[in-house]
Formats: sequence, structure tokens, C-alpha cells
Amino acid sequence: ATGYVYDMKLLSDLIQENVLDRFDHKNLNLDTVEFKNLNPTAENIVVVIYNILRDKIAPAFDLQVRLFETERNYVEYPII
Repeated sequence: ATGYVYDMKLLSDLIQENVLDRFDHKNLNLDTVEFKNLNPTAENIVVVIYNILRDKIAPAFDLQVRLFETERNYVEYPII
């Protein structure tokens, strides 16, 4: 009715705490548990981020993660 779906401040805080603080400016192979035994391809990174956020956001909300490698090259998960 209002067009309001999810609090953008809450979403921003979730992304900051659970994605950016965890992975940004890190050597994913050496500095993260998630990629110790998983090749950090864009496809794998987007699935890892999705799984992290999916645990934090109520199942009633749809979730899709899109990761841009370049302006024209990106991956998204899940494919909707």
C-alpha cells in the first residue's frame, strides 16, 4: 500500500557489517574463512554473499545479489 518494502538503512547496515567489513580490501584467498577452500570467482562470491544475507533477512522478503566485475560484466544470484 505504501510502496515501502525494506528499511534501506537496515539493509545498508547489514551489507556494511556482513559483506563490506568482511571482504572489502581483503585477499579473499588468505584473509577470509569463506574462500579458504573455495575459488573466489565472481560466481562464488555472489553465492557466498547471498547466503550470508539470506540468513539475516526474513524469508518473507525476496533477495537477489548482483555483483559487478566491470560496467558490463556482472553475475547475479539467484537468477530470477
